[in-house]
Amino acid sequence: MGHEFAGIIEEIGEDVVNVFPRQRAVGMVEKKIVAPAGHFYPIPDSISLDTAALIEPLAVAWHAVNTSPFKTGDSVLVVGGGTIGLGVVQVLKLHGAKNIMVSELVDNRRKLCLYYGATHILDPREVNVAQKTRELTDGIGADVIFDAAGVEEAIVGAIPACGTQGTIVNIAVRYMGAALFDESSFVDTIRAFSYGQLKPEAMITSRISLDEVVDKGFKALLEHRDQYCKILVDVQS
Repeated sequence: MGHEFAGIIEEIGEDVVNVFPRQRAVGMVEKKIVAPAGHFYPIPDSISLDTAALIEPLAVAWHAVNTSPFKTGDSVLVVGGGTIGLGVVQVLKLHGAKNIMVSELVDNRRKLCLYYGATHILDPREVNVAQKTRELTDGIGADVIFDAAGVEEAIVGAIPACGTQGTIVNIAVRYMGAALFDESSFVDTIRAFSYGQLKPEAMITSRISLDEVVDKGFKALLEHRDQYCKILVDVQS
């Protein structure tokens, strides 16, 4: 928590040439930080700092989709509708997925998935996810499955939903090569934000000050995690 942030550059070292003072950038629950210049990505004025704080998780999703063999018109199953799963849904929608099926338990996450373009929501408590996926794809199965949950039971249950020659991308671990993001995915995500192709503002479900981080941040997530997607900390307020 606290590693997704955006702010305004105040000072630079004498050899820094890629960023400059007063430039808005994306890159902690701290009012100020010092870091190598290469860790900062300039953002256009059209992107608010609130929205820019979501670039990192969306870049993770962007990288996962780019790493996979997904192509326009594919049917896709996303396992887990949390922050990364929501990001995957948005990127898939942008890139022309035919069916975007999401397996998710939590009601508010299911609603956000639909808001961002999911075509079908599957509640694993009510349906057999693999069987329902095949029904929705005329028996073929999903072309690509993205595991954004990191829960063994969820991904094991989804494996039979994968079509012949299909692909399962586990975003939570590095061996699939889609963990985190690379520089090009980060830059592409910023560009998609600036063009209005990705609009993740609805993922911010609460805004708090730095003084409220313990009670309304950490405790809130520990005790009522299902009520939140992303809690934005305004370190200047």
